[in-house]
Amino acid sequence: MTNEGSPGAPHLSYSNPTSGIMPRRSSYASVAAGTAGISSSSGHLPRIVNTGSYTHSTSLDQPSRIPQPISDPDTRVEGGMDIPSSWGRGGSFSSPRFPSQSYSASGSGGMLGFFEPSYLKESKYMEKLKAAHKAKLAAQADELLTRSSKPGSLSTSSSSVSLHKMAPSHRGMTYEIIERQPEVEDDGVTPLPSKWAETDKNAGLEISADGQDVKFVGPSKTLDHEAASTRSDNPMPAQCGIYYYEVSIISRGKEGMIGVGFSGASASLEKLPGWEPESWAYHGDDGKSFCAATPGKPYGPTFTSGDVIGCGVNFMKGCAFFTKNGVFQGNAFRDLRDVKVYPSVGMKRPHAHLSVNFGQRPFMFDIDRMVSRERQSIIDEINAADVSNLHPTLNKDELCKALVAQYLSHDGYVETARAFASEVRAEATALRGGSESKLEGYLSVEEDHDAMNRQQIRTAILDGDIDKAIKLTNAFYPQVLQDNHQIYFKLRCRKFIEMMRQSTDFLDNSTSKQTKSTTTNGHSTAVSDDGFEPDMDLDEPITSKDGGHHNNDDWDRMDTEEVAGGDNWGLKYQTLLEVIIRYGQELKHEFKDDRRKHVTDTFTDIFSMFSYPDPRKSPQGKLLESEQRVPLAEGLNSAILVSLGKSSSTALERVYKQTVVLVDMISEDGGPGSFINVGNLLQSSRKSWQQ
Repeated sequence: MTNEGSPGAPHLSYSNPTSGIMPRRSSYASVAAGTAGISSSSGHLPRIVNTGSYTHSTSLDQPSRIPQPISDPDTRVEGGMDIPSSWGRGGSFSSPRFPSQSYSASGSGGMLGFFEPSYLKESKYMEKLKAAHKAKLAAQADELLTRSSKPGSLSTSSSSVSLHKMAPSHRGMTYEIIERQPEVEDDGVTPLPSKWAETDKNAGLEISADGQDVKFVGPSKTLDHEAASTRSDNPMPAQCGIYYYEVSIISRGKEGMIGVGFSGASASLEKLPGWEPESWAYHGDDGKSFCAATPGKPYGPTFTSGDVIGCGVNFMKGCAFFTKNGVFQGNAFRDLRDVKVYPSVGMKRPHAHLSVNFGQRPFMFDIDRMVSRERQSIIDEINAADVSNLHPTLNKDELCKALVAQYLSHDGYVETARAFASEVRAEATALRGGSESKLEGYLSVEEDHDAMNRQQIRTAILDGDIDKAIKLTNAFYPQVLQDNHQIYFKLRCRKFIEMMRQSTDFLDNSTSKQTKSTTTNGHSTAVSDDGFEPDMDLDEPITSKDGGHHNNDDWDRMDTEEVAGGDNWGLKYQTLLEVIIRYGQELKHEFKDDRRKHVTDTFTDIFSMFSYPDPRKSPQGKLLESEQRVPLAEGLNSAILVSLGKSSSTALERVYKQTVVLVDMISEDGGPGSFINVGNLLQSSRKSWQQ
């Protein structure tokens, strides 16, 4: 691929390190290749050229001034920033970055080419579809990074990217860039229909550029059963339970010979849907419903120009219905089982013009209400189910309390478990008049030092203090990390992510410290050139986004707010980035002999965040969320439990996982599980309980 950006890309310029200008972040390539500490000679950055299927705009940021590299940064920076010795010492570096990508989205959801019909927002199907689409965007973004890094490795290339090599003793690790396109797992999620398929239409039809409109442009079909039809790009997904779309009749053409419905992939496009096997439709000229070439049956009113016709399939009940101008017309077809069908329309006369809405815009018919009623009927059926046989010795309420008690004890919430047991006993005493509860055997909480140790480790991870978690694990359970290399690798990578997370906290805190010049008693309040007040209280409490407090005793944290408020914060921020780079180099060196795919893929993911001015906006930005600590904490806790000869999960967790699997199984073909999202139900129950 031709490097289009080489001839005219902007030069990087440098300024005095005390200028207070925020330094640019080192490029992903320089971090991964261990060449972040390069000389300050200028270079050219390659433009990123999109070759994906989505349209987007690429903007190249204007060059900004970058502080000069510091020659020998100390682990304690002037102004009060503590850098833990475990983070290592940083090397000097320059800070080029790839241009940021600004994607223009069509449809709701804010993602490129992606839309979310309102009636599917609470469904498990939509949740999976969004996850698959985000993974696809991440794959495309990684492909852009791959193309932008060509030709050649940054450490050896003789192309227009001119980087000076460092002496071997200062280069740190070496890393030839071999980027990848992440694979999107095929988990069986069928995409939503989004447009009429240009490749699946009769030659007499013309489809608009966006695929939403279709017109009849061929000669009139003179024979009775001749017509022209088209189908959508994707079939109706049975996993959503109910699928619905609407068609606006812009112009009916002569005689109004229009059919709206659905058909299989093998149905002929030379006739109206409903006139062929594997096709079903509602026709506008006579108001009849047609099914698989059988004679039409009276169904509803005729429709003409200006009308909006909706078509829906209830896969759970095996029936199809139509609407006219937002009014339900009743079920038209039944016994639709194991069908794979596409939205389809057909027309017979010139000037006929239809426009479709697959969910990109609000519907005229209240399909949300219909789906909600179906969902509630299933929930009512679940609530009415007899669970007395699940545990013969305990009733429903007692079983729930036993599961909670076992969960609290198993996961090390000792004090909470005791408080819960005390409350349950008090309630049982009041109800039973002092007789012993059948739950007593489930409520005993023994002094469990292992539980308390595990809780300390879990808390450290959830607080983002990975070094502390590793230290405690090695102290209490020295064999666990030695026997579980995958968990150890994840912990080490999580530390890099937490360091990147702190760099974003620095940016947030520095922004919050900026103030505008104000006038007091006729005098202007001084504000420094870099936008910060010159006199900052560096001893003020430092609170993280998670509500935690930073202090000098917390050896795995940087005082990012203090750094942002001090003098020469640009220099301090550069030092912070140097420490992160140094740790990344050490991390790569530690696992240099591990060539397993998940290891190299993980490095690509976490190091790629360095390519973005704000890592939170990168394709891997989700890794920075505090919620991403939870799986790691649970994984380490399970490994410790296994080492102690105990079960790796609680009974409550096993019940939840089994429920999710069973619901997925009965949703594949549009069954009742299609309307149930176990996670959403739990969230709704929690909100109701809190109210």
